[in-house]
Amino acid sequence: MGMRQWIEGWPVYRQLAGPDRTARGAAAKSSGSENWHARTEDADKVVRSICPYCAVGCGQKVYVKDGAVTQIEGDPDSPVSRGRLCPKGSASKQLVTSPSRVTEVLYRRPYGTEWERLSLDQAMDMIADRVLATRAETWQDTDDQGRKLNRTLGFASLGGATLDNEENYLMKKLYTALGAIQIENQARI
Repeated sequence: MGMRQWIEGWPVYRQLAGPDRTARGAAAKSSGSENWHARTEDADKVVRSICPYCAVGCGQKVYVKDGAVTQIEGDPDSPVSRGRLCPKGSASKQLVTSPSRVTEVLYRRPYGTEWERLSLDQAMDMIADRVLATRAETWQDTDDQGRKLNRTLGFASLGGATLDNEENYLMKKLYTALGAIQIENQARI
């Protein structure tokens, strides 16, 4: 490639020497950029979703190719966010596709130094057993003056801001049915 060809191939030269002074057309094109295309064009399907980070509930479009997430963007049809995402929502793809994402239950026994892998069923059974044992150990039928309490102070619930109204409603019903009275949500604190 001669010096003249190199200079004529340079986008700044094409912008200054040609009719495209704003560099929005031919001056900005190169052989490399002409072959580019949006990674969303290759998607097999587009799935609508909700951002997992906060309680706002911004709409997302999740682009999937060969069963893997290739891109996550704001959903312009969402009445909540109208296609916009905050920096955390824009980084949702990293949450899903990160190689360091934990995808199995890890448990460290009391005074243990190593993590061990558990099946989800075993972990859920352990949690249920502990909830029921704590409830049985800390249950209060009545107070000192004989007034009915029917409660436990052995556990509480603190919901996160990523829970929506329906999830918070179900959490409140569950913990109330178990007898807990300390039921709170991050949004109120």
